[in-house]
Amino acid sequence: MAPVLTRLFTPLFAAVLVAFLGVVLWTGRGIDIERNVLIAFDLLLVVVLGLLLYSVSARDPRSSPDAFDVVQVELVISALLADAVALWAIAARITEFGFTPNRVAALGMNVILLVNLAWSALLYTRFLRGRGAFAGLERWQTNYLPVYAVWAAIVVIVFPPLFGYI
Repeated sequence: MAPVLTRLFTPLFAAVLVAFLGVVLWTGRGIDIERNVLIAFDLLLVVVLGLLLYSVSARDPRSSPDAFDVVQVELVISALLADAVALWAIAARITEFGFTPNRVAALGMNVILLVNLAWSALLYTRFLRGRGAFAGLERWQTNYLPVYAVWAAIVVIVFPPLFGYI
């Protein structure tokens, strides 16, 4: 059931992100995203990352690229661009209102997502073009997961004394 859901939701989320990016380009209003919208948006990016992780883990690495891989790259690239918009909005909020634990945590999380998505897009595109093995993308995802754990530990252990909560 999970592979079916992944194949259903990957194009759906890709379409949502492309529509979001189109609206941002059309209106030019990506920077004034409110706090609650940014939180929901970060959750959307985490779901996209989950879709990527699941599809990478469920795919036979020896199979040749197919149409779903193209949709997957579209999803990753649109998420990468959307994350850049979110980073822009977070930076604007920090510039306007200053540093807070929540803003710094969101900034760090979005930078970590940006790096993961950028390198994933590069590796996946290489695979699609026949210039790289799918195993490289699998290794990247597996090796990058501890970065999220380290950031979570920093937020939990370092932020309280850093921001005067202890």
